[in-house]
Amino acid sequence: MSHSACSGCGIVIAGGTEGCTALFNDQTGLHLTDVPYFAIHRLFVDAYCLQHDPYIESFKSFAAHLAHLCWSLEHAGSRAVPSEPIRAWVERNPTGTKPPLPPKRGVVTIADVAAAANATAHRMAVDLWARSVWDAYAPLQPLARQWVSAALGEKGLIRPH
Repeated sequence: MSHSACSGCGIVIAGGTEGCTALFNDQTGLHLTDVPYFAIHRLFVDAYCLQHDPYIESFKSFAAHLAHLCWSLEHAGSRAVPSEPIRAWVERNPTGTKPPLPPKRGVVTIADVAAAANATAHRMAVDLWARSVWDAYAPLQPLARQWVSAALGEKGLIRPH
């Protein structure tokens, strides 16, 4: 199989976009079979999806992934501030207007995560990856913060700005 670039994140891999998806599926398998890997699953999925258009085609899926990324990175993704209010907010607001997406969506990719030697390195790589994606979405960060604030404010978890 020849190597080509993934149309989402740009990694050069056997099979191109299909190879990238296979790598994502392999890494997801680790999450589902090994508890230390699963601990970072939400952040892992959001980072991948925000780099790959098929997973964020609709406003609803885009808003869910961007708001969850914001929640994870800026609210420490803690159980004290659960992600359920974000999911519920997205369900109540499914038809917003999806803004233009950044052309480059982070310099760290799933390939960097897959290269991690163990669960600790994997968690660190996912965190670095998610922060790279978040940085790439800098123009949309205020919008994501607004969505998270609205979702958490509705549940009385934080006060809206």
